Amino acid sequence: MNNSVSNTARLLWAGLRALLVLTLVTGVIYPLVVTGIAQAIFPGKANGSEIKADGKVVGSSLIGQSYNLPLKKGQETPDPDLKWFQGRPQNGLGTNSVNTQYSLILSGATNLAADSKVLVQQVKDAKAAVIKDNSVPGYTVKASEVPADAVTSSGSGLDPDISPAYADLQVHRIAEKNGLSVAQVQKLVDDHTDGRTLGFIGEPTVNVLELNIALKSLVTKS
Repeated sequence: MNNSVSNTARLLWAGLRALLVLTLVTGVIYPLVVTGIAQAIFPGKANGSEIKADGKVVGSSLIGQSYNLPLKKGQETPDPDLKWFQGRPQNGLGTNSVNTQYSLILSGATNLAADSKVLVQQVKDAKAAVIKDNSVPGYTVKASEVPADAVTSSGSGLDPDISPAYADLQVHRIAEKNGLSVAQVQKLVDDHTDGRTLGFIGEPTVNVLELNIALKSLVTKS
């Protein structure tokens, strides 16, 4: 009887020691080492790829933002603020209906099939809006010039980038709305166009938040 109790006690103590050691290694030491390495090698990415303007964090280079006017009375969907570069449509975004204490936006895709009448109508409406919004005196957008990313949302609905073609399409409007020359705005787009990763992976992109921060700076100096 005494041997049985003694063996049980030894097993429990061995198990407790193993638990304490593993907790220390996997719960304290390992996270600290990984965090330290991440902060030393790529602190920007480790901290969420934050973007700062005027000394303040204004967003992340990985998450798209909307640039809209305040809602008018009776409006459910705000109008875009056309003095800023616009990102991709955000049709997949949902709203938080579970814990309404917080004003949260839930990312996601529309999950509409390619032959969905709703999706087809969304694309048609978005295309018409892009043509209307970006056509200014002396420059008319043609339907054939509207790229796919201007009328379709990404899988998350929060894509931070647009194609150079969509950025170029907005240049004349941005110049007209902000009292800048087309050449100034075009240079801004060219300077903020990122090429393919390693020269052959993916497609060139333009980060909308970074571009709008540069636009604000240019307007302030002008």
